Amino acid sequence: MNVLKPDKKATIITLLTNKISQHEISRKAGIDRKTIRRYGRLHNLLTPFPSAAESKSPSGQVVATGSDESTGQNPPPRPPAFDGRDQETIMMPAHARSACEEHRQWIEQQVQLGRNAVAMYQDLVEQFGFTSRYNSVKRFVRALRKKQPQQYDRLEFLPGEEAQVDYGQGALTRHPGTGTYRRPRLFVMTLRYSRRSFRKVVWKSSQEVWAQLHEEAFRYFGGCPQYVVLDNLKEGVIKPDLYEPELNPVYAAMLAHYGVVADPARVRDPNRKGTVENAIQHTQNTALKGRRFESIEEQNRFLLHWEETWAAQRIHGRTKRQVAEMFAEEKPSLKILPHDKFAFFRQEVRTVYDDGTIQVQDSYYAALPAPLHTKVMVRIYQHEIEIINPKTMTIIRRHPKSRRRGSVLMEEKDRIFNPSRQTCYLFARAAEIGPHTNALCKLLFEEQGRPGQRRMQGIVSMVRRHKAIHIEQAASLAIEKGLRTVSTIRRIVNDFAGITKKTEPQKAIAGLTQDHQLIRPPNDYGTFFERHAAGSSGGEAVTKPAVPTAAQRSPDRQGEGVPECIPAP
Repeated sequence: MNVLKPDKKATIITLLTNKISQHEISRKAGIDRKTIRRYGRLHNLLTPFPSAAESKSPSGQVVATGSDESTGQNPPPRPPAFDGRDQETIMMPAHARSACEEHRQWIEQQVQLGRNAVAMYQDLVEQFGFTSRYNSVKRFVRALRKKQPQQYDRLEFLPGEEAQVDYGQGALTRHPGTGTYRRPRLFVMTLRYSRRSFRKVVWKSSQEVWAQLHEEAFRYFGGCPQYVVLDNLKEGVIKPDLYEPELNPVYAAMLAHYGVVADPARVRDPNRKGTVENAIQHTQNTALKGRRFESIEEQNRFLLHWEETWAAQRIHGRTKRQVAEMFAEEKPSLKILPHDKFAFFRQEVRTVYDDGTIQVQDSYYAALPAPLHTKVMVRIYQHEIEIINPKTMTIIRRHPKSRRRGSVLMEEKDRIFNPSRQTCYLFARAAEIGPHTNALCKLLFEEQGRPGQRRMQGIVSMVRRHKAIHIEQAASLAIEKGLRTVSTIRRIVNDFAGITKKTEPQKAIAGLTQDHQLIRPPNDYGTFFERHAAGSSGGEAVTKPAVPTAAQRSPDRQGEGVPECIPAP
């Protein structure tokens, strides 16, 4: 006989004493019924069935109990009366019940309030005089918090309304790079109405690969659904949000091209796309279980064959209809595919350099009129690139994609420090001065090339100090005489400017005036000198002033010979 531990032995004896059935004891205590019967016979706790003559019903009538051979078995237990308590609590002996049972209603209220077991234990001790240990409360609360199975609504969808997508793991496949067997990623798109699926394995995933797989699925079905339900993986959703999830731009542009709306599932809600989850599990357990492939192309060919031969021909367990039949019913409801495929691109952010270019894949492209040192968005297509303003999402520039590393794709107008651009600027300045100056600058550039730009700069800069007519005259003479140096042309300009000054009427000194309240008229000084000269010479008057005028004095001696005070006339 198996020897039980004292606690289990005591449990058997106690439960048998309380008329608990052997089946119930075995279920609750985890003890084999043969062992329970042995201990029951050992302690005389098994009551034999009464004989037919002794067995009577509550009304006093004899009840047939079978043959006499069954005298060694226990009678079936009577169901206990229902008093509103839990069945397990009723059948459990008093010593085996939790000490928290009498406080069940209060503890349930605390659990609903979200309080933890520690706080409940403290209140039980202080308010109710609880004498048991904390572990009793902990176990009791844990049992109350067991989650009940969550009920989900059975959603029904119209034909062509929704498709669900997700990634799983494919079968072991030999990797071309390492030669070892690895599991690629298994992409599955399942139409919600018909359960028709598209399956393909890829080694690596990216934003572009994720969008390409969607396009291949649409082309495989021959149409597009209205909505696509997806998980919040990085290839599809950049920023998960309950209200406004941000999609990957390549993925969003591809869906817009096909007229499909993305509907990301809520975070940690895989049941929203249970159809594709079941399709992935069905593919892994039925089609790929235990298989190995030598290449990823081989596995994709097998998946296509398996879908057409077996998966599409099966009778779906829930709908009780053939998948291919339901797909034939759903296909007319799918959106018509556009004629052109989507032009896939990779989107990146670049900074505009000091020379007005951006670097994309070891090549440089003009980004003007984008401001220097600002961020621009770049969409890299197969044969061209687009530079986009990230704020307005307008296209700034388009360039053909360079095939040579280190190349610079710029037009002449885009070159900020370009000699040709500077030459055009100098020609424009010369044309503003006059036709002769413009012709002289062109002769300098044709005869001397890029070094002639410096002389052109010297000629057009003369307009800062000289009149344009004088520069024009000098330029005409320089063309006639074959003069090309800036110094010679500047002397000619100065000569023309000097001749003009001599021929002009003599004017008063610029900026000087004789009309001021502090300046005496010249007649006052004449009278003054006549009076003082006559007094000093014995009465002889001097008709001419002996002191030179202020205009005639040298600058360093203007203060000499001037009296400190001049009497009023």
